[in-house]
Amino acid sequence: MADVVAASAPAPGEAGEHKYQFNVSMSCGGCSGAVERVLKKLEGVKSYEVSLDTQSATIIAEESLPYEKVLRTIAKTGKKVNSGEADGVAQSVEVPAE
Repeated sequence: MADVVAASAPAPGEAGEHKYQFNVSMSCGGCSGAVERVLKKLEGVKSYEVSLDTQSATIIAEESLPYEKVLRTIAKTGKKVNSGEADGVAQSVEVPAE
C-alpha cells in the first residue's frame, strides 16, 4: 500500500478553505472600517469579521488565498498586526516583500 501524504492539514469548516485570525491594533471605528474595506475587496475572501472590541480580524478564505497575502493586505492599512494564525497554527506577522 502506498502512503498518502497531505500537502497541508485540512482546514476547519468546509474542505478547501482556510481560517486566518489576526490581532490588529485598532483605536477607533475608522480603523476597523479600513480593515473591513480592504478585506471586502480582497479576492478569495469568503467571509470576515473585524472586531474593534477584541482587536481582531477573522477571515474565512478560499484555499488559494495565502496567509501572507491577507497579512500584507491588512498591514497596508497602516494598522499594526500583533499576532496571526492560519488554521489554528501561529504564524509570523513580519510582512513579506512582494
